[in-house]
Amino acid sequence: MNQELENSEDSPDKEARTWAMVCHLSALSGYFIPLGHILGPLIVWAIKKDEFAFVEVQGKEAINFQLSMTLAYLISIVLCLVFIGFILIGALAIYGLVMMIIAAMKTNDGVDFRYPHIIRFIK
Repeated sequence: MNQELENSEDSPDKEARTWAMVCHLSALSGYFIPLGHILGPLIVWAIKKDEFAFVEVQGKEAINFQLSMTLAYLISIVLCLVFIGFILIGALAIYGLVMMIIAAMKTNDGVDFRYPHIIRFIK
């Protein structure tokens, strides 16, 4: 099936798919670098958006997801005052990691992935 996707006219080429995948996974740098979860996708997107249309779309999607997750974390921190925020922070951490992995796998297959339930700050 991957062979069919790779040879399809509508499917992005292998290099574009790889850079789109890197764009989603670069958000993992946030575990090591402050604001890396936003800067990673932003840097990859800024460098490769003019070269690959698929990376331009997926880069914006990755950045929007990370900005939405940051907003959700900030709200959860405030909700820690009433203790529900602690549960939300844990749930957000798991959700964010799972969604990044799904996005990376889908984009590597050439699928135009869209994160559900996010604010699209960059259009």
